[in-house]
Amino acid sequence: MRVMGVDPGLTRCGLSVVQGGSGRQVVALDVDVVRTPADQPLPQRLLTISDTAEHWLDTHRPDVVAVERVFSQQNVSTVMGTAQAGGVIALAAARRGIDVHFHTPSEIKAAVTGNGSADKAQVTAMVTRILGLQQKPTPADAADALALAICHCWRAPMIARMAAAEAMAAEQRRRYAAKLKAARA
Repeated sequence: MRVMGVDPGLTRCGLSVVQGGSGRQVVALDVDVVRTPADQPLPQRLLTISDTAEHWLDTHRPDVVAVERVFSQQNVSTVMGTAQAGGVIALAAARRGIDVHFHTPSEIKAAVTGNGSADKAQVTAMVTRILGLQQKPTPADAADALALAICHCWRAPMIARMAAAEAMAAEQRRRYAAKLKAARA
């Protein structure tokens, strides 16, 4: 499975692509950070992020896109910018029929380090070790984007099992409701 990991942000937006193999084997294919100037108008910043994401989607052709879910932060404008950056990328993926999954920071940290409250240094160190990189990915947004992609590769089988179980439960509810309706008639 090829996963594009996205650490959304207006000033720095981390992008990565990894290839998941059997078991927990993951190989990094590409990583970069899109930067936009803070003094640039918001629509232009979003366009830069969108154009770059679209280029990545067309070049790397991921099977799925994993985006960090915006979680409560102190600064409302930072939350809005992060959500908007993630939104333009999710939209670009949706236009191509690519599934998008959102993961919380604690899910990502727990998947990569085993500790949902790990700090950035721990996440970066584990990403470096998991991917067998010669040096740590920098800046932190690049490491975070790789961590997102790794997280999704490792969580995807469980996500698929949960979706199948939910579909089966919905079908059983539908059949039961139909059976009750028939019994009343």
